[in-house]
Parts: sequence; structure tokens; C-alpha cells
Amino acid sequence: MTPSTITQVEAIVTKPDKHNLVVVRVTTDAGVWGLGCATFQFRPWAVRSAVDDYLRPLLLGRDANDIEDLWHVMRMSSYWRNGPVLNNAIAGVDMALWDVKGKLAGMPLYQLLGGRSRTAIPAYAHAVADDLDGLYTQIDRHLADGYRHVRVQLGFYGGNATDLQVPENPLPGSYYDPRQYAATTLRLFKAVRDRYGDDIELLHDVHERLNPSDAIRFAKECEPFGLYFLEDVLPLEQTAWYEKLRAQTSTPIATGELFNNPKEWEELVVRRQIDFLRIHVSQIGGITPALKVAHFADAMGIRLAWHTPSDITPVGLAVNAHLNVHLHNASVQENLDVQPNTAAVFAGYPVQSRGFLRPSDEPGIGVSFDVDAAAEFPGVFKEHPWTTSRTADGTLVTP
Repeated sequence: MTPSTITQVEAIVTKPDKHNLVVVRVTTDAGVWGLGCATFQFRPWAVRSAVDDYLRPLLLGRDANDIEDLWHVMRMSSYWRNGPVLNNAIAGVDMALWDVKGKLAGMPLYQLLGGRSRTAIPAYAHAVADDLDGLYTQIDRHLADGYRHVRVQLGFYGGNATDLQVPENPLPGSYYDPRQYAATTLRLFKAVRDRYGDDIELLHDVHERLNPSDAIRFAKECEPFGLYFLEDVLPLEQTAWYEKLRAQTSTPIATGELFNNPKEWEELVVRRQIDFLRIHVSQIGGITPALKVAHFADAMGIRLAWHTPSDITPVGLAVNAHLNVHLHNASVQENLDVQPNTAAVFAGYPVQSRGFLRPSDEPGIGVSFDVDAAAEFPGVFKEHPWTTSRTADGTLVTP
């Protein structure tokens, strides 16, 4: 293949709507450029620095065709490996290189990877409200839009605590009651099933808000409601408990959005202790490692449900859709509507139709990026109070 020399690598931080987004653009002497998602909304300028100050001088003048080698070069060059800052920076470049290769080949990414294994990927929407009436309104709207998979939550992660007794002069944070949250959520599942029957697939994200023994009990109590999956019922630091969890419940378990390192998912997959991997593609370093973990999981009967939150660029959204249409063990794709300002900066990303997503047939990833429009929405420091979650006595828990 004719060499395509990398002439520029740059990271751009923009905040069109709620979240800071990080886009990486790689330019080549072939007159082709590619885009990647490097969004780590909690530390966006650290990622930008990793790309501009460290990866760019490493990559200039190299052949953009050599994606596999360049991925390892970027990963090994810092000696210490993994972690969200470096992995997101590498991912942004990696996706952009795949975008370049697709454009040079004249093929959409999913075709470049080997073609389709399905027509389109089912999508799931979020329904979040403070009460059941508000939740029903959102579910009804999603059903009318064609969705048949809905993630349901009452209140924010951990629920909306009522009559919570805390000490005087409490430490600042977002307080919740784990037992109240679990009880309220079980009532939520019953109410939704009573109203909608089996017409929809229900999903729920615990977001690590329970300790291991309570998490096991909660997962068992979810069984009558037939969840599609229960997500992050245990903290990342307590994954050894999944063996006990799997032995005691048939509720399908999903986890993985916090994973950085293959050692974090290796045992869970080999021992079949989870049902779905929820890995965030840029968090592990991009398309190149995502393909490897996908095939590894497929051999073990584990399905994929890539993390696709609102704090991801439309480039990342499109990458997940390409992977999901290609990979045989993909199951469902999280989807939140792209907001108006973001839509003014990006174009070509997939939009759900009849409850499904399908990627573009344009060469590469298929998403365009208006740099001038992005400049009108510069990145802004943003606090995330929800990451300071506390139980009633003030104990800080994993977010």
C-alpha cells in the first residue's frame, strides 16, 4: 500500500453543549485526514496535552497505514501503561488512523473490518425522572420513537433520598441511602412491568451504589422482572465478588465502562462471571484494542454493549455503531440524542430509526467536524458534584 505520511496531529477541546469533548484530527500527505474521539470529560486538557505534547512529535513523519504498530508505539513509549488520560489520547489517534485508512480504501469502517454481521444494532434510550408519572411519560415517548430497550432510573444514581438523617455540619457531597435506593428501584421495576408487560426490555445502572452483599441481594430480587441487564452492580475495585454474584443470581450482569487494562476484564470473561461487557472504547485505547477484546469475549460467550454516554463525541458514537454492525457478539447500543449545538459542529453521525442505529456508508467513520464552529464553543472547566457521593454518615463511595 502506498505510504501515507502523517503531517499533523492535533487535539481540540470544545464544549458545544453540556460536556467538554475532545476530538483528535490526524492529517496525512495523501490529502486525507481522519477524526477520533479522545473525550475524557473529567480531564480534557490533560488528554489534549498528551496528544499535542507527546504523541504528535512521536508520530510526525510515520506511515499512517501502520495502525497496529503505531498503537503499540504510542502505548509503550511512556513505559508506564494504561490509565484514562493516556488511553483516551491514544484512542483519538487510533480512531483517526482507521478513519484515514477507510477513506484511502474507499470503504466505510464496518466494511474495512470485514463487513456486516447484522442489518443494524438495536438501541436503548434513557428514561430518568423523579416520579413514576414522569418516567411513564418518557417511556411512552421512547416507545413512540421506536425503541424497545429502555434504561429506567428514578432520580439520579442512588435515587432521590427522602427523610435522610445526616450528622450536623455534613461534608459536602451528593447524599443517598443505599437500602432506600434498592427498595425504591425494585418497586419501580414492578410498576413498569405491570404497566407495559413484556413489550419492552428493561435495563438499569446501579453505578456502584451498593456494597457487595447488598448488591448480591438486590440482583437476586431483580430476577422476577426479567431485566435485559443490570449494570455496574459492583464497584470496579470489587470485581472479585462477581464470582459469588454469578453463583447466586440469574439476572444478566453488565460491567466495564471504567476498565482501562485487559487485566481488569480478563478473569471476568474467562470465568464467564458477567454477561455483557460495557467497555468505553476510547478508555481502552481505541478501535485496535476494542476488536481484540471483542473477539476474546465472543469466544467465551460474552456479549458487547459498548458504553455510549452523552459525554462522547459523535465520532465515538459512530465508531460504536460501526463496531456493533460488524461484530457478531454485539447486543445493543446505548443512545442519547445529540444536542443542537453539537449537531452544528459534527455531521454524518448515526441517528436512531425504529429503535435501531446503523453507521454511515461513507468512507471511513463517516463523521465530519467543523473546526470553526467548534471554536465558537471553547472548553470550560466543569465541576462534577455527583462524583462526590456519600452515604448518610458522610462516607464517600465510588461514583
